[in-house]
Amino acid sequence: MNTELFAIIALFILGFGLISGRIEKSIITPPMAFVTFGLLLSPQLLGLLNLEVEHELVRIIAEFTLILVLFTDASRINLKLLRRDYNLPVRLLGIGLPLTIILGTILAVLLLGGRLEFWEAAALATILAPTDAALGQAVVSSRSVPICIRQSLNVESGLNDGICLPILLIFLSLAGTMEGTGTASFWFRFAAMQVILGPIVGVAVGYIGGWLVSQSVRRKWITHSFEDLSVLGLSLCAYAIAELVGGNGFIAAFCAGLTLGNTAPSICDCLYEFGEAEGQLLVLLIFMIYGSMMVFPALDSVNWQMVLYAIATLTIARMVGVAISVIGMKLRWYTILFLGWFGPRGVASILYGLLILEGDGIQGSEVIFSTMVLTVLISVFAHGLTAFPGANWYGNRMARFKATHEIPELMPRSEMPVRLSWRK
Repeated sequence: MNTELFAIIALFILGFGLISGRIEKSIITPPMAFVTFGLLLSPQLLGLLNLEVEHELVRIIAEFTLILVLFTDASRINLKLLRRDYNLPVRLLGIGLPLTIILGTILAVLLLGGRLEFWEAAALATILAPTDAALGQAVVSSRSVPICIRQSLNVESGLNDGICLPILLIFLSLAGTMEGTGTASFWFRFAAMQVILGPIVGVAVGYIGGWLVSQSVRRKWITHSFEDLSVLGLSLCAYAIAELVGGNGFIAAFCAGLTLGNTAPSICDCLYEFGEAEGQLLVLLIFMIYGSMMVFPALDSVNWQMVLYAIATLTIARMVGVAISVIGMKLRWYTILFLGWFGPRGVASILYGLLILEGDGIQGSEVIFSTMVLTVLISVFAHGLTAFPGANWYGNRMARFKATHEIPELMPRSEMPVRLSWRK
């Protein structure tokens, strides 16, 4: 890393920002642009960015981004509103997500069984289960798409990464037991501590921290700028305390955000603003790092089974899971197809893949990582290129109907301040 490289990256961010308003009305998405920029910087092309994926700087950026994404996305979800108005995302998360993981595991066993054991296949399916609304921003921002549908996809994206994390930890623990790197009782205790203590710490930090900040705001003891910093500091506080007591810091950050958003929503506006600016920049930097450090090395070890699995998990596993989860809702076939296709895999899968590299005792880590990289690469461009025309196609079909309680897609819904909701 040198001054010239920083200047190039800064100029690219500035240049992209100057035309971002024009680009968002095209088939080009920010993740596509930053992945492509990362590919150009890679050692295999221009050779300007030569860091290894295991470099400490990459780990720090990745961990901070994951903490922030989990915390801010969770803070946007109003649980009362979710229970009252959003039957569809609850189905997608409660039925569709587990089915996607199960189907993804079966596909991995069938296609990659020679290189992955069962629990490693389950871990791969879990890494690729979370969706990323940013990859198809035209879908979740288009006013032609009914609010019920676009909000459901956005709510699903905001919650499924946090839901998948404890499942992934359990599968990795079982895989570690299988590989003989520890006794079953050791891994059971480890998983229990991670999954149980993380939420406890997160809820406590979110509730107590939110109350303290709210009281300080009410008494006018705190300035607006430090209100922003204190709320963001809660995410790091939850992470650090959970790690110190043996819990999982990422789960704690997610639970802290969810608690804060539902117990002290009045102080979350600054958090939403940060998530749409600095937070988005961090996410896009992850896509740049992904393009420059992960894609070419992973593609060297890709075979046809991995390619087939990547396509199958983006289509069969996702679409079948969605179709089963909405049985009885009387949605139109093209709504189910639309929901099933627009489940892109993005930053959560990348960050969870990096956790695999940091762990020990998983013999199939290289296969898991390479398959994740390939799947995300396909998703970035396939979902990005189809988002704008797909939203128009679906919006035109639904425009033929008038809003009525007899059409579930057009039933009125309250909007949540989910990621990318500021886009018009």
